[in-house]
Amino acid sequence: MRRLVAVCNSSAGSADDDALARALESLREGADVAVATVEGPDDIHAVLGRHPDRDPVAVGGDGTLHCLVDAVARRGELTSRTVGLIPLGTGNDLARTLGLPTDPEAAARIVLDGHERWMDLLVDDAGGIAVNAVHLGIGADASQKAAPLKPFLRRLAYAAGSLVAGVRSRGWRIRIAVDGRVVANGRRRVLMIALGNGTSIGGGTPLTPDARPDDGKADVVVSYATGPLQRLRYGMLLRRGRHGDHDQVTTLRGNRIEVNGEAIPVNADGEVAEPVTRRSWQARPRAWRIVVPQHD
Repeated sequence: MRRLVAVCNSSAGSADDDALARALESLREGADVAVATVEGPDDIHAVLGRHPDRDPVAVGGDGTLHCLVDAVARRGELTSRTVGLIPLGTGNDLARTLGLPTDPEAAARIVLDGHERWMDLLVDDAGGIAVNAVHLGIGADASQKAAPLKPFLRRLAYAAGSLVAGVRSRGWRIRIAVDGRVVANGRRRVLMIALGNGTSIGGGTPLTPDARPDDGKADVVVSYATGPLQRLRYGMLLRRGRHGDHDQVTTLRGNRIEVNGEAIPVNADGEVAEPVTRRSWQARPRAWRIVVPQHD
């Protein structure tokens, strides 16, 4: 019998209690399951240390999965432990990319009966990771504005945050290089920079709709749509995944992405970090494993 440890987010509300109970019940039908409720990355690191013989299962949203994979990486166990995911968050964006069901019992059955898929990982020069996406600029600003709205608006929080951020933003002067090729020289203001391993952010916004999480590269989007009407058109196209058609948007694919310039907010897998003036990311192919549906 498989040995698992379910890593559950302590900030989940009472509305998720029933879903969590059903997920754990389904897991226990086919595995020996330990349950750990965590508040942050340090807790997850400690849980992994207490259960070295169990594969971890993230029971929560993109943030929970991000923290779990980060902890596994810091322990040097990415290739020795396979991660499972039962999506109970507000966004569940990587789950969408992987075709994982949002029903907790169905997702638990995938953990038990699915197959392992090797995944790329975005790693930055400060030691941070992203499993789904990194975005800088207005998207990260929107996430920050949306954070206090999540308990009330759930998936609509990101849209509300985007509205507030879009009204205020003037853009940032940033130099951007992808695999050594300069795609923005820093003289022109940039509204948003995105690095996609998965296809969407913010609960389904198709930021990098053609991205594949196992092709060894990140899909990169650079938007220069800083004017009011340009921002409006960009936002409308973004919701439909057609922002690549905007004449103020550049899309490309690369392995190493470097940015430097004015301090710009950063969001990795929904986790907002302090603004940076310089950062680089490397797409590491086949860096970790997750359980996905058999038909994947």
